[in-house]
Amino acid sequence: MASATSPLSFLISHPQSTKPIPSSLSPSLPLLKRSNLMRLHCATSSTTSVSAARHRRPAEENIRQEASRLHPDCDSKYSAWYEPFPLNEEDPEEKYSLDEVVYRSKSGGLLDVKHDMAALAQKPGSYWRELFDSRVGRTAWPYGSGVWSKKEFVLPCISSDEIVSLFEGNSNLFWAERLGKEHLGGMPDLWVKHCGISHTGSFKDLGMTVLVSQVNRLRKRPMSRPITGVGCASTGDTSAALSAYCAAAGIPAIVFLPADRISIAQLIQPVSNGATVLSLDTDFDGCMRLIREVTAELPIYLANSLNSLRLEGQKTAAIEILQQFDWEVPDWVIVPGGNLGNIYAFYKGFEMCRVLGLVDRVPRLVCAQAANANPLYRYYKSGWNEFNAITAETTFASAIQIGDPVSIDRAVFALKATNGIVEEATEEELMDAMSLADRTGMFACPHTGVALAALTKLRDSKVIGVNDRTVVVSTAHGLKFAQSKVDYHSGTIADMACRYKNPPISVKANFGAVMDALKKSLNNGNI
Repeated sequence: MASATSPLSFLISHPQSTKPIPSSLSPSLPLLKRSNLMRLHCATSSTTSVSAARHRRPAEENIRQEASRLHPDCDSKYSAWYEPFPLNEEDPEEKYSLDEVVYRSKSGGLLDVKHDMAALAQKPGSYWRELFDSRVGRTAWPYGSGVWSKKEFVLPCISSDEIVSLFEGNSNLFWAERLGKEHLGGMPDLWVKHCGISHTGSFKDLGMTVLVSQVNRLRKRPMSRPITGVGCASTGDTSAALSAYCAAAGIPAIVFLPADRISIAQLIQPVSNGATVLSLDTDFDGCMRLIREVTAELPIYLANSLNSLRLEGQKTAAIEILQQFDWEVPDWVIVPGGNLGNIYAFYKGFEMCRVLGLVDRVPRLVCAQAANANPLYRYYKSGWNEFNAITAETTFASAIQIGDPVSIDRAVFALKATNGIVEEATEEELMDAMSLADRTGMFACPHTGVALAALTKLRDSKVIGVNDRTVVVSTAHGLKFAQSKVDYHSGTIADMACRYKNPPISVKANFGAVMDALKKSLNNGNI
């Protein structure tokens, strides 16, 4: 049986909370790869089914109640707080409790969530790897979530009863075999992290579970100004995630959207989840200015990436990538960038694992921007000499159509720390890259097209080598942007050749006409 200090000891000593794990998994043994763990579990499942049935929780108790009974308090060994980003040199002691409603430092700058790394470092990296691996794919609340399975690295002092989770995360790391082999010079190790295969169809779920959980915690505590709701400005995906998680928790959600600038699929999500949706005659940056003014006047909690809590959830995608590679570090990770919080979140996840000994290095990061909304790219090309906000032009990658990103300083920090790169993609480049990826079995969104177009450029320039293990982060599901695909394949986009378009063929309903059409398609290499 595992010792009391083993991360597996709880699962073994409390089998009613999850599937039983064989007692032979002692911490003294070398860390088993997940595939071996699953094979071992499958091999023993027939002998443990009776035991599992005996130790199920009481029928009247749900998984949240079970977690509260087994873990009534937070783990006081670990803690986290806000501090200025970057650190305030004039007042290095400036910090804030996570239970305070605060979005900016005294100087007006951004805040960052910091963890007690010394306390976390009391456990070796092998402990954390084993603990996180032991929670994957289970239903024990809240560890079945890809975010909350890393709870100690996210919000260590929130109770299980306060967490609002839809079991987000644990998304597919897709081996893009044919795309790498046939279209990117024979790359054998190209992967796409499908963060869009999530509850609301985008990576924003990863951050929103953390933010709404903290709001849920605050609403249960006495406050001089009780929180009445949560609000955000959005280009679509943030509003969908916020609305779903608030609906799950019974918390009012308020959404500011730029009129006529997001897809119907994105608009209908907050509407369906019961949010108050205001469609404003402005762009995202205008919506952002208004929501900040409103939350300063009303007891509405601000949910945009100005709030650093969301980045704590988003960083778990980086940790998850490491898990999926059996804790081997990829060479490159390419992330689409708009408001730029996500590139910093990925850096935080990788760097936290490096500092705590889970891995020994971090990958190089690439931030990919649409050429129509590329303030970071321009800053990078200037040698980081001068940043200028821009008015973003219309792009099919509408979720990153942002000209004045909130997290510009965070993104620059992450890129400099990882010897990173910024690349851009024109509208034609991103749509062609998206459509080519679809031809190899994906159903990518335009933002993934931006990242794939950046990869193509970096392969052509030999910056990324043919054998470099490369991960492209897909931030949303292609179904959210079906109209862009319809426009592309119908060939109706102005000034775009749509070189991979594949419109349906109109054929008369008789055998001869069908055979002629199929022969023609066969001769063209389409069948």
